[in-house]
Amino acid sequence: MLNFIYWPISAVLWFWHKIFGFVFSPDSGIAWILAIVFLTFTLRVLLIKPMVNQMRSMRRMQEMQPKMQEIRAKYKNDQQKMAQETQKLYKEMGTNPLASCIVPLVQMPVFIGLFHVLRSFNRTGTGPGQLGMSVEQNRNTANYIFSPEDVRSFLDADFFGVPLSAYMSMPADAFAAFTGLDFTRTDIVMVCLPLVIISAVFTHLNARLSIERQNERRAAGKVAAPVGEQAEMMQQQMQLMNKMMLWVFPVMILASGFLWHIGLLFYMLANNVWTFFQSRIVFDKMDKEEAIEDEQKREAKRASAPEVAARKVDKRTKKQRKQGK
Repeated sequence: MLNFIYWPISAVLWFWHKIFGFVFSPDSGIAWILAIVFLTFTLRVLLIKPMVNQMRSMRRMQEMQPKMQEIRAKYKNDQQKMAQETQKLYKEMGTNPLASCIVPLVQMPVFIGLFHVLRSFNRTGTGPGQLGMSVEQNRNTANYIFSPEDVRSFLDADFFGVPLSAYMSMPADAFAAFTGLDFTRTDIVMVCLPLVIISAVFTHLNARLSIERQNERRAAGKVAAPVGEQAEMMQQQMQLMNKMMLWVFPVMILASGFLWHIGLLFYMLANNVWTFFQSRIVFDKMDKEEAIEDEQKREAKRASAPEVAARKVDKRTKKQRKQGK
């Protein structure tokens, strides 16, 4: 059903593995890990423009809040008129509320696709989604664009002696697929758990970076504080969302970490590291753009201000003025 996702994901992963397999060795864990990391970077490069547009849209949305509150208060009894005026305001400000959805909507299918492709290298298990193949069948069956030889290469690749498609809750009957490796569940946990923790930490840091920027802009008066009847509710919603970003999402990664393969954990880690540094660079760029916009507004205001006329001094004497001279 999702083959339109699985095939492109496997093709990009195959491409990068061929490159790094030539540099290192096709069967080495480092070649496969770098292929996964650069698959992540390939996606993020394609998403740079949408991500920047999303951040700019979010900034304009913050600037629009006072006007949005005015519209809600003015047309609270006319939902249709409120929607029309809101759309008009979006158009005037050159922003789109759906812009913030593009990046997550693209990343989610990639995450699901990579999860499936990596898991499909080992189809010997009998759990949910597994095919129950024999070890020999699995090692001689293609995985989307990957040939049987590529499948064997991935199965034999390891990271600190643990196969890349291993995960902490992997069924014991799936261990046999990795014929060339000798490992235990403890070994899997020792490799996976640090990666899970690091991914959760970077998720927290990315959220903190975004929230601190919001607070700095609010303190500088660049983001209007909500006012009116809905102010308290909006403030509570914002605080709840910030808490979820800071704590709930990282905890969810920790709680679900037992499901993620080593390969998928490297995808999550690479994605979070990229987000951290990209956010810092984009925030700096946006601050410079905003400073230039503010200066242009000040220049335009000075240029449009009426000139103060010079006071004309009447040098005639009082007697001359009375005589009209």
